[in-house]
Amino acid sequence: MRRTPAAIGTTIFFALAPGAVVGLLPWWITRWEVGDPPAAVPSWVAVSSRLVGVALIVGGIVVLVRAFVRFVIEGLGTPAPIAPTEHLVIGGIYRYVRNPMYVAIFATIVGQALLLGRPVLLLYGVVTAVPVVAFVRWYEEPTLSRRFGAEYERYRAAVPGWWPRLRAYEP
Repeated sequence: MRRTPAAIGTTIFFALAPGAVVGLLPWWITRWEVGDPPAAVPSWVAVSSRLVGVALIVGGIVVLVRAFVRFVIEGLGTPAPIAPTEHLVIGGIYRYVRNPMYVAIFATIVGQALLLGRPVLLLYGVVTAVPVVAFVRWYEEPTLSRRFGAEYERYRAAVPGWWPRLRAYEP
């Protein structure tokens, strides 16, 4: 696939998938209304948790965008299963963790929960994680293994799926 169609497909997929998971559904759950902290929580804790929330949201969105761009530049395809990459994507943030998109989505949801003071978003994050982890385990990993063979197996053995490594993977 050429870069222009890959970029268009990736942009559409970005708007539909992560856009719904970290935008539309959290808005539907909370209407972006900020919850009041419990009376027993000191104000400095409430403010600190909101600042951590902002950092997780910003960091999550930056990682998510960079991961999507990597699919276009390095993979010459999209993250959508219907238009996969031509090359295994193992550069950039993928040198640290195999699933940066999902990690970024979960970080953004946790950040929203902290920023808005809405624990229901933590529950939403857990409910969202179950099918995502199952999808990775029973669809993505076997598909990548069949498609890219030994290259993917080496990468999978060296780079953790969910918790980033400290040093970049060097293939």
